[in-house]
Amino acid sequence: MSLHAQDDPALRAAQEERLRAVWKPPTGWFFRWTDTNNNQVGVWYTLTAFGFMLFAGVLAMIMRAQLAVPENDLVSPATFNQLFTLHGSMMMFLFAVPMFEAVSIILLPQLLGARDLPFPRLSAFGYWSFLIGGVFVTGSIFFNVAPDGGWFMYPPFTTRTDLSGLGADIWMLGLSFIEVSSVAAAVELIVGVLKCRPPGMRLNLMPLYAWYILVVAVMILFAFPPLIAGDVLFEMERLLGWPFFDQAKGGDPILWQHLFWIFGHPEVYIVFLPSIALFAMIVPTFARRHLLGYPWIVLAAVGTAFLSFGLWVHHMFTTGLPKISLAFFSAASEAVAIPTGIQIFAFIATLWAGRVVWSTPLLYVTGSLAIFVIGGLTGVMVAIAPFDWQAHDTYFIVAHLHYVLIGGTLIPLFGGLYYYWPLITGKKLSDRLGRTAFWFLFAGANLTFFPMHFSGLLGMPRRVFTYPAELGIGGLNMASTIGSWVFATGVAIVCIDLALSPRREKSERNPWQAGTLEWLAHPDDEDWGIRSVPLIESRYPIWDQKDFVKKVDEGRFFLPDAEEGRRESIITSVLDARPVQVIRLGGPSIKPMLTAIALGSVFILTTYHLYWAALVGAVATLAMVLWWLWTGTAEIPEKDCKPIGHGIELPLYISGASASGWWAMFITMMADATAFSGLVFGYFFFWTRHEDFPPSGAGLDGPGAFWPMVALAVSLAGWLMTIGARETNRRGAVGAARALLALGAMASLAAIGAGLAGPWLSGLAPKLHVYPAIVWTLVIWTTAHAGVGAIMQLYTLARSVAGKMTPKYDADVRNITVYQHFMALTAVVTYATIGLFPGAA
Repeated sequence: MSLHAQDDPALRAAQEERLRAVWKPPTGWFFRWTDTNNNQVGVWYTLTAFGFMLFAGVLAMIMRAQLAVPENDLVSPATFNQLFTLHGSMMMFLFAVPMFEAVSIILLPQLLGARDLPFPRLSAFGYWSFLIGGVFVTGSIFFNVAPDGGWFMYPPFTTRTDLSGLGADIWMLGLSFIEVSSVAAAVELIVGVLKCRPPGMRLNLMPLYAWYILVVAVMILFAFPPLIAGDVLFEMERLLGWPFFDQAKGGDPILWQHLFWIFGHPEVYIVFLPSIALFAMIVPTFARRHLLGYPWIVLAAVGTAFLSFGLWVHHMFTTGLPKISLAFFSAASEAVAIPTGIQIFAFIATLWAGRVVWSTPLLYVTGSLAIFVIGGLTGVMVAIAPFDWQAHDTYFIVAHLHYVLIGGTLIPLFGGLYYYWPLITGKKLSDRLGRTAFWFLFAGANLTFFPMHFSGLLGMPRRVFTYPAELGIGGLNMASTIGSWVFATGVAIVCIDLALSPRREKSERNPWQAGTLEWLAHPDDEDWGIRSVPLIESRYPIWDQKDFVKKVDEGRFFLPDAEEGRRESIITSVLDARPVQVIRLGGPSIKPMLTAIALGSVFILTTYHLYWAALVGAVATLAMVLWWLWTGTAEIPEKDCKPIGHGIELPLYISGASASGWWAMFITMMADATAFSGLVFGYFFFWTRHEDFPPSGAGLDGPGAFWPMVALAVSLAGWLMTIGARETNRRGAVGAARALLALGAMASLAAIGAGLAGPWLSGLAPKLHVYPAIVWTLVIWTTAHAGVGAIMQLYTLARSVAGKMTPKYDADVRNITVYQHFMALTAVVTYATIGLFPGAA
């Protein structure tokens, strides 16, 4: 593909003016908050997550003050329980994961040479969900109703309403709402990496940051949904009295530990790998060479993700597991050190082979690696079951956890902040303040947490608000408290540096002389981002491609204009980044914010048992989603194709597996199916724990085979009719397609009745025993999805009748068919399980 020069200055100036007008954010402080540009959303996201981190840090300082001396009474036991629960919950759910998502929403478009990610309104919805849920959970401490059961919320104490107050509901429902935000961001990031790369950027040319974010976002799809499944069971026990974790009625609290740690251990790598991604961008810049071992690093990242899902049981070594389980999970826990080591040694080798230019960001990288390696070594220690039996639930584990999280997440983020601040604001932070802050952070982290190894081995248990002087650990705890203040001083210096930043002069363009695409940004950058979408031939195009920056700036690549006055970017193929579509992105809109408020009301009102009001909120949420979809997706363009430069024309509308919307539906349903698998796991977990499962007796007899098979049959009928509607519509038989959609909706509604009839007519009483409770849960999950399927079928029918879907423009019916595929799989598993296995009749 030849690149022809665009030599008319007047033409370039006109193009730039049109781009500026299209991408200019709305005026007025409120309306700027409704802008859905990912750069804008990412900045809000980052500032909010940073604020939550500072608040959680204050809670930690209060805890350390309480533990500074033996038998202290600074705070009460109840207050201390709220402090450590909220501190851990905020750091994991409101800072670590949201922060990496926020930073990625800012960086990825620029790293990929894209004008924006494909669903900016989805990013905005995720942000508002995060903000509302975060304020709801965090604010609870000011009313003395904060959760107090630990960030892990182990039953049965937390599920019994007589032993735990409203805080458990606030934790469960508030963080469930935040998990919606995390999954939404994961969908945006996965589709962005796979479909928004610039022409020529094959998978093996992607920046390593993009690889890491792709891996981590996929991990979120498989890690968060099991926790969502656990949340469903948890709240149904608290609100309805269904005994999933009540041993007296056949339940088992160990199920919660499985579901929680299937999420909880990958979570550690979900927050660690993005920091390694920052290292992968910073190290080659200051080594002044390409990063060594690119394919090995990619394989190591994928291997780390894969192994992380086989480690969760090492959090449960003290629960009385079989020895074969102990051996397997112990070996897997030690094996994960191998891919981690590959990545670290690749960075060291790159620095060794390069011409290192020492800088503040690189100082943070090396220091955080040193802290993380110490945490990794103690991780190998606790992976050995006999040692874990001694150290479990002592301050040795607290030390290990914080070495990993501070070295693997927090300090790297500060390094990334100093590296990327000129990209975001056009101004550098102070090297002097940055290095001063680093040494406070480095010394403070080690002084705080290294003594905890010894206090733990000397017998100090976790999560205690005080300890006797006779234990002999007062000096160690005082050292940890002093270290926490040293660390807090480092954080304060970083905050001061940020506050002084607006007064500083603009930095030069690409001040670090980096080679990757994001540094095309100019200190006086416009809101439309990259001037023209480039053709990529190297992993470091600024270094390797001749006159690359000049050609981009002069609009000599692709999509250098916005003739129709729309926000646009290029969609490419997944493997080799061939251009396939010009996508028109959603502009500023209040709909994401209103939708998040409506959905948030459902969770918040349910917390206070205001069920009818919550139902109104659910109806409002449905109305907002339908309004959003009707007016903002699958728009029929005014013309078929659009030239993007150099004689290439791309369609403005595509559907099916090449379209970003299809991928978003598929990825969302993968997360949904993973949550469902958590519920099915619960069913078979209870089966393994009981000799008589299902039990017999009044209110306990299974639903039999008849009604589940009827429900399965009509569910599959609805699925087949949707497929038929897609195919007949494609062939131009619009009337037949509409009829099939109507019949499919009727079948989906019939599946609801047939699915509920089985447990209802058999008299299953979910409060009596865990068997009827888990059967009802599976049926409710499946019938609720059938109801959503019916809404989708009727919505698509309405789009067809309104002329918004045609045989040519058929994204709606193709996307809902993906949903129906997963719906059919859910129906097969549910009704076969409760109707045919094990011996239910």
